[in-house]
Amino acid sequence: MSSEKFKGVYRLGHNAIRVEDINRAKTFYKNLGMRIVWDAQDWCYLEAYPSHDGLALLGPEYKSAGPHFAFHFKKRDEIDNAHEFLKSSGIEVGKIHEHRDGTASFYLKDTEGNWLEMLYEPPNGISSKR
Repeated sequence: MSSEKFKGVYRLGHNAIRVEDINRAKTFYKNLGMRIVWDAQDWCYLEAYPSHDGLALLGPEYKSAGPHFAFHFKKRDEIDNAHEFLKSSGIEVGKIHEHRDGTASFYLKDTEGNWLEMLYEPPNGISSKR
């Protein structure tokens, strides 16, 4: 697999972890200095500043994804290019989803079975919902 199609990867952007008690976990990470960017009943997204490194807290009711780490892209079409390249290379990839926070992404497993997310992050960052 060539890395040419992945020139658009901007950064390793966030980790997503399972938590038993989302409110307790939010308090813990806020006390570490992280800021809530997206807050929903079943999951929460926090960022460290000024780096914008992210952490998604997935509550017990959250079923859309499991623990993973994400590569962020700067341009929306880079997600399409990465998706097509991986698919044509024989890698099983999920469909591309347009998310309610302004991002777009798809999931796949690496060669060792770890879940990855390829995520387009808009130029102004992830939309806020607090």
